[in-house]
Amino acid sequence: MFNGLVMQDSISLNKRILLPLLASIVAITPLAIDMYLPAMLIIANDLNTTMPNVQISLSIYLAGYALGMLFFGPIADQIGRRVLTKVGLALFGLSSIALAFCNDIHLFWALRAVQAFTGAAATVVVPGIIRHIYKQDTAKGMSYVSMIMMVAPLIAPTVGSMIIGLSHWQTIFLVLASYSFVILALVQIYLIDIPIFKSPMKGFALFFDSYKTVFKNKDTRADIASSMFASFGFFCFLTAVPFVYLDYFKVSEQLFGVLFAFNVMALMFGNFLNTRLVPRIGSRKMLYYGLALGFLAGSALLTFSILHLSLYFIVAAIAPLMMSLGITASNADALVLMQFEERSGTATAVIGTLRFGSGALVGPILALMHAQSAVPFSSLMFSALVLTLIAQLWHRARNKKNARS
Repeated sequence: MFNGLVMQDSISLNKRILLPLLASIVAITPLAIDMYLPAMLIIANDLNTTMPNVQISLSIYLAGYALGMLFFGPIADQIGRRVLTKVGLALFGLSSIALAFCNDIHLFWALRAVQAFTGAAATVVVPGIIRHIYKQDTAKGMSYVSMIMMVAPLIAPTVGSMIIGLSHWQTIFLVLASYSFVILALVQIYLIDIPIFKSPMKGFALFFDSYKTVFKNKDTRADIASSMFASFGFFCFLTAVPFVYLDYFKVSEQLFGVLFAFNVMALMFGNFLNTRLVPRIGSRKMLYYGLALGFLAGSALLTFSILHLSLYFIVAAIAPLMMSLGITASNADALVLMQFEERSGTATAVIGTLRFGSGALVGPILALMHAQSAVPFSSLMFSALVLTLIAQLWHRARNKKNARS
């Protein structure tokens, strides 16, 4: 009991340090994804390949990250969060260094997969720690961390543009390695560990039992699906935005960074609103409000794209859509995590695997659609909202049926 009280006091005292640190750990993923976006054309030329081949590396990263979440989620529940975070950050840094010395697109793909897989070991621990700290206000904690973490995608393309303006694209990956080693040092000093609930099972039986526990909970299925579909919409934007802004609308790398930052600021504002409103309104209602906003913005984006309106109509429609995706995903994640105290790592792995696994499909889907305008990515983003709505309607119908019976 005494140890429990000491841990709670420690958490309370260190929350101002912990939240930025947790956000910094999660930030390795958007940094690894967004920082090299402005350099894609240069990388393609240096590696003697095409722009679509470099874009595939983004899908490979997402797939590798999803597999990493799947693998490391149950392990986090067994060995503790600090150890796994340190291992993940160290291996992420080493693979980033290797990427800086890569001169072949196939090796580039392989190293991106390793970078993503090991990075997942560090980031899979974060939602479980937030859930432990915030309990029923998990959505508030998730939004705080997301809001701080969004500084990474906000500045990453601009930093990437500055780096390639002053140096070579390889420096981007050396910067990523340096970042991960700095965070590793801070984790050693400040990161807390939370109680773990060890299972007597080992090997495949452990993985099977952990995931069975999560998937058999029928109350969370619609929210897991909603998180996945909202994230799919976000990755549609992320994967397509270099083509839409740089190729289709012919903006400069510097303007690309500004426009990208504007869209990410909208995402941050959505998370800020969530921190203010969710303690009063609740996660379920906030999810509904986010989804309603998304439908309005998604409809506008698709309409503007079909009518081939100017770039600034597209940017203006994407901003509220990004707000809605942030609100929807944060609350869907919180609603899932609140159901699993002993399996928070596994629940995070399920969310993350489906989220990034679906994101990995975006690149191939867009390639099959032979995008020549903003219509393909706009239609995919709108489809993600439709699927999220269907999942939530199914959840409501199921709850009403259970209430009647």
